[in-house]
Amino acid sequence: MTDIAGGKNLLFLTDEQLRQGIEAMFFAYRAFTADPDRILEGRSYGRAHHRAIHFISRSPGLTVNNLLDTLGVTKQSLNRVLRTLVNDGLVDSRIGRTDRRKRHLYLTENGVAFERELSNAQRERMRSAYRSTGPDAVAGFREVLEAMMDPEMRRKFYSVNRL
Repeated sequence: MTDIAGGKNLLFLTDEQLRQGIEAMFFAYRAFTADPDRILEGRSYGRAHHRAIHFISRSPGLTVNNLLDTLGVTKQSLNRVLRTLVNDGLVDSRIGRTDRRKRHLYLTENGVAFERELSNAQRERMRSAYRSTGPDAVAGFREVLEAMMDPEMRRKFYSVNRL
């Protein structure tokens, strides 16, 4: 067992150690989103646009209902985001072949390029952190993230990542 600094007593974390972990997560998330935020701001987009683009990229043909479920936002909020992305030529919304009530979402060529631009900085930040900490830390980090997920979100994560 290790503490945060020296490696002992991880199973018996104090409130102060937990606060430090929360703050570390806050500042890491802030750094992780800073580069995409600057890019999004240039188009008057927000993080909801980034999340939608990310998941559409990960699952081309994703239905609007599945995206709603994944993001956990209101239909009204998602429709506002999707309308902008469709109107700006980044997302293509197609009527389902077997069920015409369903809309399937795809990134356009411009959408693919934009997703790549948004994600490149994040991938590089993660790659650098992973390389500097080593495989054991990466595995432990992933285990902690997965343990923090609600069970339903963990199932979604596994289904998207086919683990």
